[in-house]
Amino acid sequence: MTNQGLTITESAIARVNDIRTERDNSHLKLRIIVEGGGCSGFQYKLEWDETVSADDHVFNEVIVIDSMSLDILKGAKVDFVTNLMGQDFKIINPNAVSSCGCGTSFAI
Repeated sequence: MTNQGLTITESAIARVNDIRTERDNSHLKLRIIVEGGGCSGFQYKLEWDETVSADDHVFNEVIVIDSMSLDILKGAKVDFVTNLMGQDFKIINPNAVSSCGCGTSFAI
């Protein structure tokens, strides 16, 4: 589902809803933050949050992103993937020109 230049896969939405059920908290959302740091300049920080601030944007009622982070994430895709290494939320950001080996740090 695309909203304000951000695509959130059905898999990501389903995983957030699963976590909500597991924690018995229908208000829980996945907050995505882009902050300075990491070995490439920026890094993603994912955390569970119930609050929505005035400068936040809510996507599909499951993901929250602040305005500054959204500027860097425009056009990105948020997915939940399962592979041999495990399960995790994955952000595919077309604005990132390079990333480090860990996959959480990137440059724009």
